[in-house]
Formats: sequence, C-alpha cells, structure tokens
Amino acid sequence: MSAPWRPLLDWWFGSAESPTEVAKAKNKLWFGKKKSQDTDALHRFGGLVELALKGGLSEWAETPQGWLALVLLLDQLPRMIFRDTPKSFSGDKRAQELVHHGLKLERDLALSPLQRTFIYLVLEHAENLAAQDEAVRRFANLLPLLPATDREYFTRTLDYAKKHRVVIERFGRYPHRNALLGRESTVEEVEFLKERGSRF
Repeated sequence: MSAPWRPLLDWWFGSAESPTEVAKAKNKLWFGKKKSQDTDALHRFGGLVELALKGGLSEWAETPQGWLALVLLLDQLPRMIFRDTPKSFSGDKRAQELVHHGLKLERDLALSPLQRTFIYLVLEHAENLAAQDEAVRRFANLLPLLPATDREYFTRTLDYAKKHRVVIERFGRYPHRNALLGRESTVEEVEFLKERGSRF
C-alpha cells in the first residue's frame, strides 16, 4: 500500500533523476505564479492542506518523507492555494515547529539534497534572524554533497537565502508582507519596496 503522502511528493518532485533535471522540470511549479497551477494544487491537495492547517496529519511527521510532505502542505501549498491573502502564511508557525523538531532528530539527513531545500526554505520564510542564520548555514552545507554538475541550482538557493537574511537583519520582518498582513510599513520599508527584487 502506497504511503498517503506519495502522490504529493510525486507531484512536487516528479520523476527526473538528477537534482538539476528535477529543478529544471519543476522550477515553474515551485516558484512561478500561475493561476492554473494554484488551482491544480487546490484540487489535488486542498483537503490535505486544510487538515494540516487544523493540526492534523501529525503521524506523517514520524518518517522523513512524511515529515517533508507535511511541511510542504503547511509551507509551500498555502502560498499557492491562498496566494495574495493572509491565509497564505497560516501554516508557517506549525511548519517552523515541525522543521525545528525534525532537524533536532536529523530527519533531514534521510532526505535527498533537493528535498532538504524545501525543509530549509521554512527557515528562510521565518521572520527571525536566528532561523535565517540557520537557513544560510544549512544551504551552504549542501554544496559539498553535490557533484559540480549539480551545484548551480544549489548555489542559487544559497544566494537567495543570503538575500532573505539581509532583509530580516535590516527590518526584522519581510516588508512585502506588511500590506497583506495589515501591518503599517515604516518610511524606510516603503522606500525599500520600491527597489527591484524587494518582494522576492
């Protein structure tokens, strides 16, 4: 019998073998903003996302692959299904708790380097400098594990982690979330948001 999280991981990572091939095939799903993809995510996994947001599916976190899938349901899929609404961040707190707990148990070491990037992204999403420092460190630690042919994608993930860290170090939060979350922006944040790339 297939694990209940298998369809999600198959959809998210596909069937290509090398990390570079997977990233090439799936990058638009992961980081693109396309209504049809968001709708597909809702139709496929909306029910599971709602269960996860209500605190369900805890048993998934008992294995590394299930832990990864539950983190995706809480961190990545809400950003698609509830895009441009406050609910897109509604799974962040639980995702961060699950990630911190799983990292203490070294569950990430049982995942492939590419799968681990989606665990460490949760740290990158946190409005917390200590989490940002850990994200940068863990992305950096992935590079020596990879052959030279696969390092380009992982170098980019490390660069993005460093850029996110700079924003949190400067503001203590992500200014581009302010309007959506009903937070008042400072004058400095307003000026920052006029810069190219400030909204990731």
